[in-house]
Amino acid sequence: MTVPPVRAGEQATGEKASGDKASGDKAAGAYRTIGELARDTGLPQHILRYWETRFPQLRPLQRAGNRRYYRPEDVALVERIATMLNRDGYTIRGVQQALAGGRKTAEAVPDSPASATGDAVRAVRDSLAAALVADSAR
Repeated sequence: MTVPPVRAGEQATGEKASGDKASGDKAAGAYRTIGELARDTGLPQHILRYWETRFPQLRPLQRAGNRRYYRPEDVALVERIATMLNRDGYTIRGVQQALAGGRKTAEAVPDSPASATGDAVRAVRDSLAAALVADSAR
């Protein structure tokens, strides 16, 4: 059995030395690089850069070499945008309008198209499930 070499800053078990902190161990108010934010949210870096062009509210600090540093409020905004796009069914344009209008999410607006569509899908799913149960009873 071949044992992989130990890299600098790691112990023989492959764990980081106790003095090193992973991105998830950062303080709540710490700035995050685009790589750390991408790893924490599961979003690719190119998506985060694209969102910066589409959402004027998302403006991370940029240092020398265009290195991005996301503040805690930027991280919260990225998570909010991701939720609206990926879970609530908003389009980019819809999220832009919601952020400009100050709305929180689809749950904050009960008559939104996203919640009406979800109700319709649930009704169809329930009727199909009932039909399957009735068919299997025969």
